[in-house]
Amino acid sequence: MAQAKRNVITIATNKRVYLELAINLARSFYIWNRDNDIGFYLVTDMGEHLPADIKRYVNVIAIKENELGTGFSTKLHLDKLAPEGQTLFIDSDCLIFGSLNRVFDKFSGHQVSVIGNYIKSGEWFGNIADICSQFEIPHLPKFNGGIYYLEKGSVAEQVYSKARELERTYDQIGFKRLRNSPNDEVLMSLSMQLNGQSPIIDDGTILSDPQACPGYYKINVTKGTSLLINPKAPHKLHQSWYPFHIVKPLVVHFVGYYTDDYQYKYEAYKLSKMVNNKLSVLTNMKGLITINWAGRLKIGMKNVLRPVFRKAFGTRKIKISNRVS
Repeated sequence: MAQAKRNVITIATNKRVYLELAINLARSFYIWNRDNDIGFYLVTDMGEHLPADIKRYVNVIAIKENELGTGFSTKLHLDKLAPEGQTLFIDSDCLIFGSLNRVFDKFSGHQVSVIGNYIKSGEWFGNIADICSQFEIPHLPKFNGGIYYLEKGSVAEQVYSKARELERTYDQIGFKRLRNSPNDEVLMSLSMQLNGQSPIIDDGTILSDPQACPGYYKINVTKGTSLLINPKAPHKLHQSWYPFHIVKPLVVHFVGYYTDDYQYKYEAYKLSKMVNNKLSVLTNMKGLITINWAGRLKIGMKNVLRPVFRKAFGTRKIKISNRVS
């Protein structure tokens, strides 16, 4: 049997920041998957701002501003946006550190899936036990929405259609909002469970993020290496909900403010040079000094001066993310 067409799709709408992130994702895809016969699709309302190198290998799916909703709602239309075959949605704030073929192999045969595990109690954008009881289900898939998998067809249409239907009663169900918007993860989780779709059990090798591993992370996208650490208990940074101590994922999801970290910015800089055949010892050193070392110095200075600043001026207001509408 011939292998189904394989695709990667991402979304960048409404804000320029998302397009910049998607460009970095696309470049990391190109570095590691340009010979893998995998198509890359970008859903955007800002296609006119794409750089020349991206236009060479990215298939643009043009939509109008807010055509498929705002916030996270656009993700609930992947059944309409995905090409024929196997499609891997990867969030724009991710970077890829190797070949994606083994990810497609692992998901193959699932109609709609994610990477995660099951949860039947506790808090995850709502009281899970109450929601399970309300819908008479034993549990919900819990996952990081940086990756979704779907195979084009009636099952995917059914799952995504149900998720869009559930979105209309998001608050009444008891779900809590993320950045003032319905969270796609819990809607897809509930719809998957109601439609008999299961996750790929997370083993830390495909997807992870610095929020789950707040102790330390080291990445090098041009070498294809990643290492993230969730400190062991009783360390104050230990994330008890995350079952792994050390992971080396193929895809790293830079959730929240982590795209502002010097590590992410340095990798994005190297990618921009590499895809245009301009990454040399000299240009790499420039990025190392102006982004990496400068970022380390800034953090070090903040750690030293923060107690003095707080004593003199008090606690500073939390900065609003440029991703919040």
